[in-house]
Amino acid sequence: MTGPSITIKDVAALAGVSPATASRVLSGNPATSPQSRQKVAAAVTELDFHPNAQARALRSTRTNVIGLLVSDVRNPFFADLAHAAEQAALAEGLVTLLGNANESIPQQDRYLDTFISQRVDGVIAAPQGEGSSSLRALLERDIPTVFVDRTVDGIDVPSVTTDSASGIRQAVEHLAGQGHERIGYIAGPQTTSTGRERLRSFSRAVKDIGLSSDPELTYFGDFQSASGSAGAEHLLALPQPPTAMLAADSPMAVGALATLNRKGLRIGRDMALVAFDDIEWFSLLDPPLTVISHDVEAMGRIAVGLLLDVIDGHRPESVVLPSKLIIRASSGTPDPIPGQP
Repeated sequence: MTGPSITIKDVAALAGVSPATASRVLSGNPATSPQSRQKVAAAVTELDFHPNAQARALRSTRTNVIGLLVSDVRNPFFADLAHAAEQAALAEGLVTLLGNANESIPQQDRYLDTFISQRVDGVIAAPQGEGSSSLRALLERDIPTVFVDRTVDGIDVPSVTTDSASGIRQAVEHLAGQGHERIGYIAGPQTTSTGRERLRSFSRAVKDIGLSSDPELTYFGDFQSASGSAGAEHLLALPQPPTAMLAADSPMAVGALATLNRKGLRIGRDMALVAFDDIEWFSLLDPPLTVISHDVEAMGRIAVGLLLDVIDGHRPESVVLPSKLIIRASSGTPDPIPGQP
């Protein structure tokens, strides 16, 4: 294997570094260690590697700035995701421009248009809805893009997402084991991939386990706390209210928790409550909140790694992270709801 048949992946493998690191060494990026530069240089010499001149020219135009678009900066999950991605990017010598879509397509598009005008090297996005003109303009301009947490049907870019089904099934099985037969579900918007996937996972688990699939037990929220509060109000007002609730994200769980507290219901006794996403202070509540957890730090770090691979001309495989149930006191054995038969 000599000359033109050698690729940067061959250099990276021989040097014992990632393709992204090898690429940054060859492009002269200062955010590389002396050890990495020495190993890559030795591998280049041994393999007689000659980087493509056009690729070198493209690399020289980099700004070392990436755009990061999150769905709602008030959502602790996305705040943690932004921090993890920013720190991973800084470690690679990149500065991050942060955009907050606020669960709004127009606001998303304003940030995406800004990313384009600022000539960022690439974009990590938790996309809103089912795609938009600005999102497609980003791709039409061949700006390297990676999706995080959410995806868009029909848009094929690398992504890092969570397998919600495993954690949701564990939650439903746990609640059923505690004697709950009617579980209320506060769903996310069905215009998002996570909203759809989590509802499908919940509906499938309820059906498989043989619990009530009464459609009134599902309330459609918008991943924000006010809809969690409204969802809990709706579920409690049913002729046969549930004895447990599962909220599809942390802000809606907070909203539901506020309603339950306002009505004087004892969490874990009068009503079981489970949240998707583990926020640090959920374990400090009284009672601590049972959650479906996934690794937000890994999600941010992996998203940056995928984007660097795309920027360097590679086509990395998408990554799906697991979810798991963490049982705490909020999902205890139910007592009858006061005033209900």
